[in-house]
Amino acid sequence: MYDEDWKDRMPGKNIDNDLEKELAYCKELKEIVEKEPSISSIPAVQEKLNILSEMVEDTQENIVLSKDEDAKTGHKSADSSFFGYKTHLAMTEERIITAAVVTSGEKGDGPELPKLLEISQENGIEVDTIIGDAAYSGKENIQLTSEHNIKIVAKLNPSITQGFRKAKDQFDYNKDADLFVCPAGHLALRKGRQGKKNIGTNQVTTYFFDVEKCKTCPLRNGCYKDGAKSKTYSVSIKSDVHQEQSAFQETEYFKEKAKHRYKIEAKNSELKNVHGYSRASSYGINNMQLQGAMTIFTVNLKRILKLCTEIQSV
Repeated sequence: MYDEDWKDRMPGKNIDNDLEKELAYCKELKEIVEKEPSISSIPAVQEKLNILSEMVEDTQENIVLSKDEDAKTGHKSADSSFFGYKTHLAMTEERIITAAVVTSGEKGDGPELPKLLEISQENGIEVDTIIGDAAYSGKENIQLTSEHNIKIVAKLNPSITQGFRKAKDQFDYNKDADLFVCPAGHLALRKGRQGKKNIGTNQVTTYFFDVEKCKTCPLRNGCYKDGAKSKTYSVSIKSDVHQEQSAFQETEYFKEKAKHRYKIEAKNSELKNVHGYSRASSYGINNMQLQGAMTIFTVNLKRILKLCTEIQSV
């Protein structure tokens, strides 16, 4: 038996479009039901209560995260995203991290290469080869490494060439989604190729963006024309610009060095899964940089001690 009046104690359902009120309603509802054992002990009800608890907890966590003004939405693929930061790393083949740059989540990887190279060299590293993925094979990076007599082992992606746009007008290429991200952090919805290969002018890849987001974007001036029914971003596929790099990709040296790229992915996994670097411990990019420095110091120290042990055992 149970108290027939328990239903009268049920909270009034929230009818406002207010997340805080909805959370308060869910919490109160959960507490009332849990205080009535004859109801809460029913398996079907228990299952619903567990789901409700998880949803409330996840929502509260996301509310806290959204208060971080420095964090931005990034993309792991075309279909998945995350809210937070990215840490761009440089590492030796011995798996010692030599440089790290923390950015908000929407930033591309390629533009951070010059800074990573500069920091690594300042830390006493002699760099003759850089190993990375397609995000690092942009025209600017190839020119930079060539000027320093450094080989860059990164496969070309024709979508990276952005012609002669001014820096402020350039969009970042997201290698995981294989799409471009606009300066406001919005990922393209899809892409299409125009023109015929080896016939007349260069082929062009056009990226299509959500025009509804463009209409209210704070950066729309000079980017989106009022009343336009679409927003696109096109890049020319200029194979001649990357001809030398394309030939380098076919060499045995390139193919052998490319086999070592997995090491950076393994190091990222170690940072996140072993040392808790998958989640920011505080608000703000400055705190994220501090967290990164402490975590990387720990990981490097462990690696150095292991290398020392291996040398002593030889």
